[in-house]
Amino acid sequence: MYFPSAEVEEILKRIESHKGVIGTVVVNAEGIPIRSTLDNSTTVQYAGQLRHLTMMARSTVRDIDPQNDLTFLRIRSKKHEIMVAPENNFLLIVIQNPCE
Repeated sequence: MYFPSAEVEEILKRIESHKGVIGTVVVNAEGIPIRSTLDNSTTVQYAGQLRHLTMMARSTVRDIDPQNDLTFLRIRSKKHEIMVAPENNFLLIVIQNPCE
């Protein structure tokens, strides 16, 4: 799936403008963050950990039903809500405050 850069930027700006959004990270297929609104160390931590977790979740979904695939992953903790939208070539990670 390919989006022109201006369209991607528009979509990300719209997501980032939502109340409670702390940050967004876009990670390429190799696990390298290619765009982030977070500081570098936080970005690298989220990218690495969530890429691994998403791959495990996708594998679990496919083990249960080989015809199925992971389309969205949502994790809610006491401090944050993390949403991951996996695509073939990238992950979109959104971190938000769950109280807002």
